[in-house]
Amino acid sequence: MNAKTPDDVLNQTANEQRKSKWKDPKRYKWLLSPALPVIGIAALSAYAIAPKKLRALAWTGPLLVHGVIPALDRMIGEDETNPPEDAIRELESDPYYNLISKAFIPSQWVMTIIGAWLATRKNVPMMDRVGLTLSVGALNGIAIVTGHELGHKHERHNRVSAMFALAPTFYTHFAVEHNFGHHRRVSTPEDPASSRMGESFWKFLPRTVIEGFKSAVEIETKRLERKGKGFWTLENELLQGWAVTAGFVGLTTAICGPRAIPFLVAQGAYGASLLEVVNYVEHYGLLRQKDENGKYERTSPEHSWNSNFVVTNLVLYQLQRHSDHHAFPTRSFQALRHFPEAPQLPGGYASMLLPAYIPSWWFALMDQRVVDHYQGDITKANLDPERREELIKKWSKVSEAQIVDSAEEGSPAEDSMEGAAVA
Repeated sequence: MNAKTPDDVLNQTANEQRKSKWKDPKRYKWLLSPALPVIGIAALSAYAIAPKKLRALAWTGPLLVHGVIPALDRMIGEDETNPPEDAIRELESDPYYNLISKAFIPSQWVMTIIGAWLATRKNVPMMDRVGLTLSVGALNGIAIVTGHELGHKHERHNRVSAMFALAPTFYTHFAVEHNFGHHRRVSTPEDPASSRMGESFWKFLPRTVIEGFKSAVEIETKRLERKGKGFWTLENELLQGWAVTAGFVGLTTAICGPRAIPFLVAQGAYGASLLEVVNYVEHYGLLRQKDENGKYERTSPEHSWNSNFVVTNLVLYQLQRHSDHHAFPTRSFQALRHFPEAPQLPGGYASMLLPAYIPSWWFALMDQRVVDHYQGDITKANLDPERREELIKKWSKVSEAQIVDSAEEGSPAEDSMEGAAVA
């Protein structure tokens, strides 16, 4: 065995010192995410005490998601820094971060039950019921990201925790389809969770919900068949998730009465729709190209829309660093990195929700970015097949017009650039 030279020892010592000096500057800021359901509990409790004076608190969830978080993103800005490579292993092994993810779940369940109790009281005005439904649904929608973080881990306790996080939105099948379907087919026309250029969110929503559920059943059925088991077995993770959901609904109904069931369904639908609108944003129009054998290229940073706005990253466990997540699906949120070559969104995910709901706004905001990403060759994008010819015709004309404009105006600019280069 080779003995270490003095230089090796010095280098090792320097690396250890450098690693020990680096501390996660966001270590305690990550607590913002599990703090959200606690804020929800406080808001709903205050509403319960003084419903007439504090009616606005019934709308805390939508206000946070569509107002406060996007505003804070703009105020605080972006952070493109990455943890040093020699600190990644230490970050991953620190149990503190896993506990942060799990801390969301107990207060999430409590908040949902309080919301159900309030919404089912006879003297609550209809507008307040709507606000309570959206508030609870909004925070349970964020909880899906908690389930996403935990569901990517191999340990059984993490995967079970993911089921508990997903149960209030009736979306436990997501852990199966996302991990073994979406990650394999991402940014291809075959993926129900990858939106296509020219496809509105309202067209995408039923497609991704229905096809995503079918995909989860197919994936789990095939997994069990490989083990020589049928669908109706205790090892079926879909059945396990549905059992947790049934237990949650049963518990809430036992506390709040049968009128809680329509509330739970409504808030769950809204919460799940928040997941799907984020899915819509993440891969819009991006397409993995095929090689000469007809196989899709490997997933790379260019196949996900990214963002570095700080507050949304803290709330959503850095889901916005989506390219690194697809490169390393099991990598924990605190260690995800920014790729400068990855396509960037004009705002944080929270800021992109309202534009996604309004097709004309969304297309005006994003279609040009998709075209620019593919340097004017729109045929390389993932296009809505029903609008393919229309989109190619439209953007071909736009590209031709831009070429003409550049030719007419570019000569002086090119001369000046050449002169600057020579100087």
